[in-house]
Amino acid sequence: MPPLASDEALVRRALTAAAAAPRTGDVPIGAVIVDADGRELAAACNAREALGDPTAHAEILALRAAAAAHGEWRLEGCTLAVTVEPCTMCAGALVLARVARVVFGAWEPRTGAVGSLWDVVRDRRLNHRPEVVAGVLADECAALLESFFAGHR
Repeated sequence: MPPLASDEALVRRALTAAAAAPRTGDVPIGAVIVDADGRELAAACNAREALGDPTAHAEILALRAAAAAHGEWRLEGCTLAVTVEPCTMCAGALVLARVARVVFGAWEPRTGAVGSLWDVVRDRRLNHRPEVVAGVLADECAALLESFFAGHR
């Protein structure tokens, strides 16, 4: 797959991945991970309902697949892009995986851990702090969620 050149392209790819989630009743959140050269290592959508797994967030599934594709768990130099601000579990996992950059779309004020409710990724007590780019295509990412939840009310 050709390199994804920009943060906007990364979030668009994550939006494409997210679109598959509602087919299984999952919240439409998507994530993509690229290496330092911009080559896609993995993409995933939420699959908690599909897998019956509370940890099957898009970011976690993408981290697992990227580590397998990369050949090791340290994803140094890699960028993770996701449609919604990561939760504490996902933020902790991407710090532990040594992801270099986190790019996300919509803010999540109720559970976000990359600046909203908490800021796990910038905690100076941790040994790794990725660069964060927030709000990329935020309106499109938020609209996807709003549409999904409107259909569930």
